[in-house]
Amino acid sequence: MAHFTECGRRLSNDNSRKTLEQHHLPRNSKKNTKSRQPKSYKHPIPAPNDLIDFLTEAGKPQKADAILKAFNLKGQRMRSLLLDKLHAMVRSGQVLENRRGEYCLTAKLDLVTGVVSGHRDGFGFVVRDDGAGDDVYLSAREMRSLFDGDRVAIRIKGLDRRGRAEGELVEVLDRGKRQVAGQFIRERGIGLVIPDNPKISHRILIPKDGSGGAKHGQMVVVDILDFPTQIEQATGRIVEVIGTPGEKGIATDIAIHSNAIPFKWPKAVLSEIERFGNSVPARAKQGRVDLRSVDLVTIDGADARDFDDAVFCEKSGSGWRVLVAIADVSHYVDVGSALDAEATRRGTSVYFPDRVVPMLPEILSNGLCSLNPKVDRLCMVCEMRVDSAGKVTRATFFEGVMRSKARLTYSDVNALLVGTSTSFVPKALQGSIRELHALYKAFAKARGRRGAIEIDLPQTKFKLNRDGEIDRIEVVPRNDAHRLIEECMIAANVQAAKFLKRHRIPGLYRVHAKPDPDRFDELRLYLVSLGLKVAHPDHVQPRDFTKIIRQTADRPDATAIMMTMLRSLTHAEYSPTNIGHFGLALESYAHFTSPIRRYPDLLVHRAIRHIVRGGKPGKYDYSGRDMERLGTVTSAHEKRAEDATREVEAWLKCQYMEGHLGDEFDGVITGVTNFGVFVQVTELMVDGLVHVTSLTNDYYKFDTGSQSLVGERTGRQYRLGDALRIQVNKVDMDTRRIDFRLAEKRQRRSG
Repeated sequence: MAHFTECGRRLSNDNSRKTLEQHHLPRNSKKNTKSRQPKSYKHPIPAPNDLIDFLTEAGKPQKADAILKAFNLKGQRMRSLLLDKLHAMVRSGQVLENRRGEYCLTAKLDLVTGVVSGHRDGFGFVVRDDGAGDDVYLSAREMRSLFDGDRVAIRIKGLDRRGRAEGELVEVLDRGKRQVAGQFIRERGIGLVIPDNPKISHRILIPKDGSGGAKHGQMVVVDILDFPTQIEQATGRIVEVIGTPGEKGIATDIAIHSNAIPFKWPKAVLSEIERFGNSVPARAKQGRVDLRSVDLVTIDGADARDFDDAVFCEKSGSGWRVLVAIADVSHYVDVGSALDAEATRRGTSVYFPDRVVPMLPEILSNGLCSLNPKVDRLCMVCEMRVDSAGKVTRATFFEGVMRSKARLTYSDVNALLVGTSTSFVPKALQGSIRELHALYKAFAKARGRRGAIEIDLPQTKFKLNRDGEIDRIEVVPRNDAHRLIEECMIAANVQAAKFLKRHRIPGLYRVHAKPDPDRFDELRLYLVSLGLKVAHPDHVQPRDFTKIIRQTADRPDATAIMMTMLRSLTHAEYSPTNIGHFGLALESYAHFTSPIRRYPDLLVHRAIRHIVRGGKPGKYDYSGRDMERLGTVTSAHEKRAEDATREVEAWLKCQYMEGHLGDEFDGVITGVTNFGVFVQVTELMVDGLVHVTSLTNDYYKFDTGSQSLVGERTGRQYRLGDALRIQVNKVDMDTRRIDFRLAEKRQRRSG
């Protein structure tokens, strides 16, 4: 269940906006600004919806002064606050500021706003803010003045030759990147930086006095001085030399800078954390439930350093009493503090194969907040009563103080559960562990009854040598020790979501939408070609996915089928609007169990603590609008972290395969396109491309329905899930690409 546990555990190392039209009056509204009477506002600055209503009624672009007058706002402070609000709306794409300094409605101009996603070949796409329809294609010409990550307003001018919506740039709303990491090249006296991010096809010119002492070939960070235009290249100034390609840890350094991941602690944060000691003071423990005598333990991977959660389980009647104790980060990180601002800016800890970029300073992440064994720690506790059927019948939240009895690993616990060894788990704790296992089995049955998706793909782990180079790639199997912890965390997360909903307090839910109908229809066509029965996109349920996974479990192409199904699903995200979690088949779900390393969990803790301490939702520090913003920000930061770790893992895989040029491996086709087939090496989970031009003696055409390449002359097929014997042909470290070719003897095609 690696992809749908959603429990907030580290197993190994857009927010949807409403369309702009929904905020507007009908286009034929006859109202005008003269008939409009200023409203009375609880807050002095009108809300975005009120500003949109005003601009709609005005019927034409308005300057800030006109808006101030219409809302009876006076003074420089009011002007400043209004401009801040308007600029925020510009960044979100709701309004546009024209060259005359007037504000106009994006929807009235028939514009589409979104974020640019570049392509290594020069063209790009705009990922729409409104989520309506597919991404909009931008030609290489339109991309001349744009970087990957820019927020733009575009006008759809028609369809390209492939039938895709094509756009033209109207305005750059916000530049997504102010710094770029890349390689410094000096040729014939001209300096330039080639971005490491393949989605940025521009070259950045470096003036003679802007090289910062960098030498030819070094990896650097450059501040963008002038962004590109239709006729001029971007220019920049080198502000940091990362190092030379091949140096220890260089791949991670590049990924950190390329993705703008904050990694240096501001002085204000360093000043704030000076007040923290190494132990919990006595006054902080007062008024809390004392759990120090309870046999709470942490169960994590052998390489884990921060421990968010501890568990305890005991038999209670025909069911169980279970405690999930989570580090009380909210006690240490105050709302509005410098530490809080930095945690918001980071959003999540980022786990690379060779290091961690934490969300919180080490004195908290590995110290006071980490539930280390044999020391007192503050915690937020979810106590649940669970019946024999795996249903939570009662749950309560409270603030506690605990003392972990042991730091256990997954392998330790699994050895106890399968009976290979009992020596790794103290005898006094073995009873609780066995009850946890029994509880897990009940939870698993309940999960099966509600139809949650059961995608259980193995995890890869990179083993590095002393020089930071990859020594080997291990495929790590999952066991019941992983699963029992995951189910306990899921149960606590569900109760946290129900708590937020019941008390009507602003918070972030972890939401997962139903599959996109078009993407699911492609999956459906493929599965039908395999002889499987698949639900219609309008009626698909999570249990339909699980049914197919079980039906194909014994097939040699089972992994390929699971990966294809996974690609058809949307990405989970954070939102104050609870739409449920499709993958887990849950009506309400929130992240509560990892506040050390994830900001949304900290927000959930703050909401629960506010209510537990007798607070009212109306007196809470955050509004629903605050949560909308934080949902968008934290979802983006999660994606940023995923992109960065994926880049480093791709680099390490390329480095490893570079040492195996010419070697042969068994693999499975995991993707089919018109230009070739993607093959995953079974023993390493490393992907590469067998290009169509290397498939000799025929011309091949891509068949969408069967997801296969079919030879025109021979009729030979290369289908998704086919087993192949491949040879490592080429590795390109710059583009992170691995090319395979078929070995001399082609393996038989799987069933």
